[in-house]
Amino acid sequence: MKTALTEMLGIDLPIIMAPMFLVTNTEMIVSAAESGIAGCIPALNFRTIEDLEAGIKEIKSRTSRPFGVNLIVNKSNVLAKKQLHKCLDLGVSFFITSLGSPEEVIRESKKHGIRVFCDVIEETYAKKVEDLGADGVIAVNSGAGGHRGHLPASILVPALKSTCRIPVISAGGVGTGAGILSVLALGADGLSIGSPFIATTEAGVTSEYKQACIDYGAEDIVVTTKLSGTPCTVINTPYVKKIGTDQNFVEGLLNKHKHLKKYAKMVTYYKGMKLLEKAAFSASYKTVWCAGSSIEFTEKIEPVRAIIERYKSQITEARDHLNRTLG
Repeated sequence: MKTALTEMLGIDLPIIMAPMFLVTNTEMIVSAAESGIAGCIPALNFRTIEDLEAGIKEIKSRTSRPFGVNLIVNKSNVLAKKQLHKCLDLGVSFFITSLGSPEEVIRESKKHGIRVFCDVIEETYAKKVEDLGADGVIAVNSGAGGHRGHLPASILVPALKSTCRIPVISAGGVGTGAGILSVLALGADGLSIGSPFIATTEAGVTSEYKQACIDYGAEDIVVTTKLSGTPCTVINTPYVKKIGTDQNFVEGLLNKHKHLKKYAKMVTYYKGMKLLEKAAFSASYKTVWCAGSSIEFTEKIEPVRAIIERYKSQITEARDHLNRTLG
């Protein structure tokens, strides 16, 4: 299977294992790389720059295949510049930028021959990052886990393909080989897939988080603004039902205040990330777990490689079925 993404990164399948806050770790990245796709890890999953350096060096010592780092490029990430330059020095294969302007990342990466893909949710921003020199866009659709877009892949992918000349990688809502094939049929050059990899043996989150991805399905995914001030998808656990998914009156008022909304959002984000961290790594009744609708297809805890091998066989089955159907 050859697409612009496989040719660009030198991978077997046009898939990036999406960077998942708190979930993605070095073990998952190595397994993904050795299985023929490209993994991407959030820089913020490392607490310090020294931890980031050690993590990248570990990955590079265990695989020669491509992997990337996700950078949050807005003001909430005070380590962004240091993270960028450490990754440039160590030579990662690509970056995925989120939640801000990627201009500096693109400019500095070009000096090192490193690819940059940028999260986008609509055409205007996609065109802006293309004009800045991005190598591709991650089309975050309404099926994505975590911070999602507002358009389904069936609308967003063709719209971006008609607007941009650079590769379009669809993110969200896919958990089967047939789903992969269907998004490629829309014109996507690749996919970013995250939630199906939460319940893997390599993931370092709690067994309860992994089991939740098995026990719950697409109908159990809800959108909350309580974690970061912007819409974010979580599993509708009893605790989420108890606290609700909307900001309270005071939080909402502060987030609309001209002078206070910046600080209110920072406080909301900090509290929300601490809540997610506690739920992901320790036994807690405060179970707020990020996930997308593609957990619908998670049936057991298994290695990253097993999921990728299943995708390969499912793609072949779906392609054969399509050929039979079309005669």
